[in-house]
Amino acid sequence: MSDDGATGEPAPGRFEAFAYPAYVKYWTARFATTFATYVVAVAVGWQVYDLTRDPLDLGIIGLVQFLPLLLLVLVTGTVADRYGRRTVMAASTALAFLCALAILYFSWRGLTSPMPIFVALFGFGIARAFFAPASQSLVVNLVPQRVFPNAVAWNSSAWQTASILGPVAGGLLYGIGATFTYAVSALMLAVATALVLTIPKPAERSHITKVTFDSLFAGLRYIRDQKVVLGAISLDLFAVFLGSAVALLPIFARDVLDAGPWALGMLRAAPGVGAVLMAVFLATSPVRDHAGRILLVSVGLFGVFTIVFGLSQLAWLSVIALALIGAFDMISVYIRETVLQIWTPDEVRGRVNAVNIVFLGASNELGDMRAGFVAAWIGAVPAVVIGGISSVAVAAGWALLFPQLRDVRRLDRQE
Repeated sequence: MSDDGATGEPAPGRFEAFAYPAYVKYWTARFATTFATYVVAVAVGWQVYDLTRDPLDLGIIGLVQFLPLLLLVLVTGTVADRYGRRTVMAASTALAFLCALAILYFSWRGLTSPMPIFVALFGFGIARAFFAPASQSLVVNLVPQRVFPNAVAWNSSAWQTASILGPVAGGLLYGIGATFTYAVSALMLAVATALVLTIPKPAERSHITKVTFDSLFAGLRYIRDQKVVLGAISLDLFAVFLGSAVALLPIFARDVLDAGPWALGMLRAAPGVGAVLMAVFLATSPVRDHAGRILLVSVGLFGVFTIVFGLSQLAWLSVIALALIGAFDMISVYIRETVLQIWTPDEVRGRVNAVNIVFLGASNELGDMRAGFVAAWIGAVPAVVIGGISSVAVAAGWALLFPQLRDVRRLDRQE
């Protein structure tokens, strides 16, 4: 029995990664974790906005989840590389389970202020700070390198499928009650923790024998020196930071489209629908050439359809625009993650992924904060439209600033 949990070589095909039992458990656990996270996100967004009707509070939701990513960036990747990615992934999921229980308790007791939820979400941020580099670094140890692009596509499909079902479930469950919604989330996180603990211990190549400042900063140095990697993750940072509209979806559902929690669930699910369809397409028809140019064009189209969403006052058009946003973002995720994981040496992969997660957190959570603050200043619609225009400008600018990224053709490291 090999360390990746498989015997022999699987037959090639579009489901090749699922021939490895360890990967199947990993994929299922990631799905359950993401499902629970999205259920919480929809419920918390609606509950807080219903409580205060202040866009600033929607921005704070993003901020309190991002701060742990930033504060712990030099620790989380080193922990994943030194102490075992499976163990760290399980512990992180268990912490998220406890935070979901805390929000359940606060809601059951009754809320007059969003502050207890912000505190629990800070705990979620800590869990995510450790979970993300460990889980992203673990997958490459569960399948052979030749299968890894297929695993990336299906790994993204787990996240995206859960991002479809989670928001819909969150909106529907919130109609039953906030406490019931958080109870379902806690159950899913408990299942995910149990699944991770059953993954056979994989082979990991860690050369950290002593934690030093030099080892802590290894991930930052690697990204700085690899212009393709730096360009790819910074592209996502600025494009999504400036163009993110997710935090404002409660405002669009309630005030622009004049609908209820179910509409918010549909809006939150729409990007996932587009993304998972694109993930399935990429799993069967992977990018084989001109990867850099495809990445830049996809980010530009992400911005274009963000503008369309911001201007739309029709529910069906808003859903379609969000689905296309998700589809083009999926192309970006697929290319960026494949390049990052394959090009990075295994001994520093956890620390590189920790830095990458800070970039992603800055783009998503800080992007939510930016959207909330700008919406409070000039309104939700102008905030989204200006953000979409900015994303298009970022794609054009990165094509000039990072010619190495623009000229990447294949996703393996054959330059």
